[in-house]
Amino acid sequence: MESVFLSWGWLLFIIFTIMVIKELRSIIQTVSKELGTIIPSESYEVILREKPHNPCSLPSGKMAVYMFRYNDQFLKIGKVGPKNNARFQNQHYNPNSAQSNLAKSIINDANMISVIRETSIGKWIKNNCDRIDIIIDEKSVPEFTLELIDAILHYKYKPKYEGNRY
Repeated sequence: MESVFLSWGWLLFIIFTIMVIKELRSIIQTVSKELGTIIPSESYEVILREKPHNPCSLPSGKMAVYMFRYNDQFLKIGKVGPKNNARFQNQHYNPNSAQSNLAKSIINDANMISVIRETSIGKWIKNNCDRIDIIIDEKSVPEFTLELIDAILHYKYKPKYEGNRY
């Protein structure tokens, strides 16, 4: 019976992953097409890192848009160029690593501090947040692609820790 449960859980994960990837690809393709320059689908990869997740390094020659989701709410959406692996891989898990990061935003949020159980905010983020990375080949996309994808995902998902709304 346990293997059946694991199989159903795995199947649900696969279905959820496909839905997330399809939605993000559809948004990117639809908006870029409407603007007159389609972002080639083979020039980017959407990776869902479901909780608990381990942040990976940014591959050479790539840039990225990354998203952190807690339950059904997006907390942070950001972007990095090809030479900013520290921001991509580490800074959002340590409140002292940069002036603005996810860890610092959560710690400063009185509503969130009550749900944090781990002593380390970085560990809490890894254990409780899904991370979605859109890895983009910097040489095969039109100029301003990174900014466009970042902007349309902000507009669509309205992350909690962007601007001064929290």
